[in-house]
Amino acid sequence: MTDKANEIAALLGPTVTSLGLELLGAEYLPSPGGAMLRLYIDVPADAAGAEGEPRAVTIEDCEAVSREVSAQLDVEDPISSHYTLEVSSPGIDRPLFGAAQFARFAGESAKVALRLPQDGRRRMQGRIARVEGENITFDVDGNEFVVRADNIEKARLVPDWAAMGLSAEKTKPGKAPVKDKKSNQKPAAKKPSRAE
Repeated sequence: MTDKANEIAALLGPTVTSLGLELLGAEYLPSPGGAMLRLYIDVPADAAGAEGEPRAVTIEDCEAVSREVSAQLDVEDPISSHYTLEVSSPGIDRPLFGAAQFARFAGESAKVALRLPQDGRRRMQGRIARVEGENITFDVDGNEFVVRADNIEKARLVPDWAAMGLSAEKTKPGKAPVKDKKSNQKPAAKKPSRAE
């Protein structure tokens, strides 16, 4: 997260908590036409639904958070320019903010973008091996790669589609998988030569 995103998350965290939810983190994306402030919320891990099943973030939760934090942002005014507020659940490829969230998902794979290059890398994908304090160790192709949490610009879990029973085959939206065209080809008709 950027310094501005950290500042905003610290400001809004107690408000989200008061609604019985958890603020995972914030993304602040400034641009000349107007900034985007995206908040990721979740239900606390120990919260249960009406029938004891795990509860998920609902549209009503997002709307309630949006209303409350909008009022707080109007009063506190941490963003001086025009911005758009978006409140979202983490989704299946959840973003990770801070060492504690990496520790929660140890053993899972993540895509990571670094603020400053390490060993010539700015981006990587690997399994979260362990977290010790602010150091996060990734297993990248069988090699350990240690990154400080404050050097992570952006990180997301990589869903295990096969474990979820979904096809690992990649297709473009609205298109069927491409078949091997060579196996469907018929031999070309023999062209007559000039001598015939």
